[in-house]
Amino acid sequence: MPSPVSPAAPPSREPLRVPRVHLGDLLRDAAAGRFPDPDGSFSRAPAWKDGVEGAIAFTGHAVMVVGDDVSDGELAGLGVHGFGGAHEPRTTLALAGEGPIGVLDALLVGHGTGRGGPLVSRPDLAVTDRAAHAGEWRTEVDVYGLPDPEISSLATLSLGIGGLPEVGIQAEDGHAATLLDGVLGRLPAGEVVLASITPGNARSLRFFLRRGFLPVASEQLWKPRRPGRR
Repeated sequence: MPSPVSPAAPPSREPLRVPRVHLGDLLRDAAAGRFPDPDGSFSRAPAWKDGVEGAIAFTGHAVMVVGDDVSDGELAGLGVHGFGGAHEPRTTLALAGEGPIGVLDALLVGHGTGRGGPLVSRPDLAVTDRAAHAGEWRTEVDVYGLPDPEISSLATLSLGIGGLPEVGIQAEDGHAATLLDGVLGRLPAGEVVLASITPGNARSLRFFLRRGFLPVASEQLWKPRRPGRR
């Protein structure tokens, strides 16, 4: 298995230096149809949550959110590039080390509406798997639901990838549209909001597409535990 300690590619005479970017700005641009140059390169961005790293792949460009204990040259030596290399499983395993790895998701963008809605804060649902999952990878997680305490469907709204608002929905009783519309209504009109969806969850993917969300990238997150580092 490749290791960030021993790059697969021979080192160059000059240390590789890749661009540093603001991932939130790139995602806002992508939501407006402006994407990074598809030249096969990669850049790096700071973490939005301590202890969480990831690879965000646009068409022809990847953004690596990886700690400074791994150099630019080591990332390149592991095979990171913008033509799919950022999601090479052995690269992800090498960067995660012994830490947990999330699934490979499609990253979709939508927009707030500012219209309000019927949702209320539901702290009683904060112990659910959906809310716990949001707390693992995002910050400032709020849990919303409908006023009827017998309805267990919920929506989470948090700060996720790139520090942007990110929504999650768990609806087993037909309230998905109400929940999503209610969350979008809590955000200012036009504000970019993210949704991470496993491509194999076709029902959820189709739902978000019907509600106006568009795919802009793929993403995979992990919590690194690299032996001998940090």
